[in-house]
Amino acid sequence: MIRILKASFKIFKTHFRNHPVAMGIFMFCAFLLIGIEVWFFFAAPPAKNWLSQNLQNIKNTNYDNYAFAVFGDNKNSHATFPELLREVSADKELSFAIDIGDMVFDGEMEKYRYFFRQVHKNMKIPLLTAIGNHELHEKGRGLYYDLFGPFYYSFKVGRDYFIVIDDANEKGLDQWQQNWLEKELQKAADYSHRFVFMHVPLFDPRGAGHHHCLPAEVAHPLLDLFKKYKVSHVFASHIHSYYTGDWEGIPYTITGGAGGELVGKNPDHDFFHYLKVSVKDSEVKISVMPIKTPDFEWLDRIGSMAWIYFYALIRLHGVEIAILLLMAYALAVAFEIKGPDKY
Repeated sequence: MIRILKASFKIFKTHFRNHPVAMGIFMFCAFLLIGIEVWFFFAAPPAKNWLSQNLQNIKNTNYDNYAFAVFGDNKNSHATFPELLREVSADKELSFAIDIGDMVFDGEMEKYRYFFRQVHKNMKIPLLTAIGNHELHEKGRGLYYDLFGPFYYSFKVGRDYFIVIDDANEKGLDQWQQNWLEKELQKAADYSHRFVFMHVPLFDPRGAGHHHCLPAEVAHPLLDLFKKYKVSHVFASHIHSYYTGDWEGIPYTITGGAGGELVGKNPDHDFFHYLKVSVKDSEVKISVMPIKTPDFEWLDRIGSMAWIYFYALIRLHGVEIAILLLMAYALAVAFEIKGPDKY
């Protein structure tokens, strides 16, 4: 091993002597890349106790008749999500908003930094969140807790009770959360409305062959609980579409159109959007608010999906990619790597 290291150092030293500029660029880029990674590791987090702060802003407001926005599955969207936030903020009737999960591609810190930059720049009203399955990627559950706070919680607005649950593992609720949920539903019994927010829906409305939902053995007991305590409406996402209906008398709406890739091409379901929920006395009105959406041809959808991922990669890691390309070029010059001969 020592012999290999000595030989490698000798080769490196020779090329450094013969090509000082190229190797200098390489070394500068290497240290710059290390510095960026160190900064990412030690930089202050983009938020702390986000939910607590935003809940306080909601509680400090006197609500009689009010409206709120619901959306999900923005997944670090670079164009649609900021536009959605601007439209939500421009609506003076909206008092707060709830993002019901898959806010980021995965649970890495830089994805959250990008999310919070978008929110701080474009959002002017309190924003609450529910955890989604993409927040769990890259061991992101702990980071989500550090940034946002509890995985499940409840709050009251006027005479209405809001319950946000955590089913991001796509398997259901653990016994602790199950017990907590039933107690919360008991507390909510005397309120005018009981709204439940979850990332993964109980059932997939697209029918047989589609299973983007909780397992049936978990979903049915939850539905029985919702029926027992007369839940007014269930909001979910996870499916990148819009669907509404009722599960054995329990109204639901699936809203997964906040900017993540659209895979279907049904104009009634597969489009970017958010929900505007207006509460007036005993009436709840849910309006679908469309956002500019790519055409419904498969080629347009695939192209849009590829662009979403590519552009997000550039926005999130553009500096690192540029540095790596420059390092590769410097090495190619230093080691006199040539392309294939042309005849």
